[in-house]
Amino acid sequence: MSELEFPTDFLWGTATASYQVEGAVKEDGRGRSIWDDFCRLPGAVRHGHTGDAACDQYHRYPEDIALMRELGVNAYRFSVAWPRIQPEGTDPVNQAGIDYYDRLVDALKEADIEPMVTLYHWDLPSALQEAGGWPERSVAGRFADYARRVFDALGDRVQLWLTLNEPLCSAFLGYLEGIHAPGVRDRRLAYRAAHHLNLAHGYAVAAFRDGAYSGRIGTVLNPWTPRPATRREEDFQAADSAADGHTRVFLDPLLGRGYPERHLAAYPDIELPIQEGDEEIIATPIDYLGVNYYTEPVVAYDPEHPEGFRLCEQHQTRTAMDWPIVPAGINRQLKWLHEHTGGMPLYVTENGCALEDQLSEDGDKCHDPTRIEYLRAHLAQIKAAMDDGVNVKGYMLWSFIDNFEWAKGYTKRFGIVYCDYTDRRRVPKNSFYFYRDVIAGFE
Repeated sequence: MSELEFPTDFLWGTATASYQVEGAVKEDGRGRSIWDDFCRLPGAVRHGHTGDAACDQYHRYPEDIALMRELGVNAYRFSVAWPRIQPEGTDPVNQAGIDYYDRLVDALKEADIEPMVTLYHWDLPSALQEAGGWPERSVAGRFADYARRVFDALGDRVQLWLTLNEPLCSAFLGYLEGIHAPGVRDRRLAYRAAHHLNLAHGYAVAAFRDGAYSGRIGTVLNPWTPRPATRREEDFQAADSAADGHTRVFLDPLLGRGYPERHLAAYPDIELPIQEGDEEIIATPIDYLGVNYYTEPVVAYDPEHPEGFRLCEQHQTRTAMDWPIVPAGINRQLKWLHEHTGGMPLYVTENGCALEDQLSEDGDKCHDPTRIEYLRAHLAQIKAAMDDGVNVKGYMLWSFIDNFEWAKGYTKRFGIVYCDYTDRRRVPKNSFYFYRDVIAGFE
């Protein structure tokens, strides 16, 4: 088999998130989200951009699904916007929101494209943030109620579910660094949020099991598995320690191993709000793990850092996000996760790169050879990991289309479809056709 020849049952797809692509933020009863609010904070988002219109997928999803069918994917990972289903974060349910996702799922199924549904991709209803947000335990319970409403509405057609996307970003970028919504900088609140996000995941999985819905359920993490800067033992230990806060805080509770004690010891003033039974709920068994990979950091020992490491420079070419391109890192990460989880099925739920893409002079093409090489190299490393026994079941390329890139606004393009933000016109990039050839087995 060639380095890009995958099993016939491999799931090929693309991925997006509701706030990044849907637009229509004030239509059909949708409530406000924390990202609607964050975008209005002066200086929070580049150029004051918002997701108000985004790619207008809310209205243009038939066009996008037609492109997906041309691409040849057999899966589409998208997220449900909680404020469309429960505008205030609690019942009553907004039927117009349910109806939209009904139409989207039905159109995907008609095109022989499997929906992979993420329940939460960062758009918390504003009303819940006003009540305290993820640092409040009650929000985890509200999430379980919301999950049940979505399971009930779509569970007869959706077979692949994901609870949360990258809870690390929700907790630490949102409540510690303040560079994502809701823009808070408070370590104590960030760790409370982390625990309640883990708890919300457990509640949702338990609700899925209790409801005897068909299909399978997992979650999505963006693990850090850094490589050491040198072969010195202290740097190996630093790399292992660095994985605690970025990976084990979220992965180990899911596996029934609790929180990493070494990491908590580094911050003695932090007290996780764990109540009796929480750890058992969080460890409700999942069917697979979603893995988002973009780059691999390098770390060295630093006795001055609470966790004993510092980030180091590296030589690789960088993307427009200033992220080094390290294809071998996804191989190392998948092998680490395979070993750490005991061989759990894995889906690569995001992988891709932002580049300074421009349309051709005639406006009908977009040449992106760097993205093609990025994808080729990463897919080859995924296949190599599979050849070594890692149980990877599918690949969701990030992203289907250029979109609102959070605090970067519309300045970063990840898509294999170019979105002209003046009129929302779609133009497939050369990487679109490369990916089509990979899926068809001709690369």
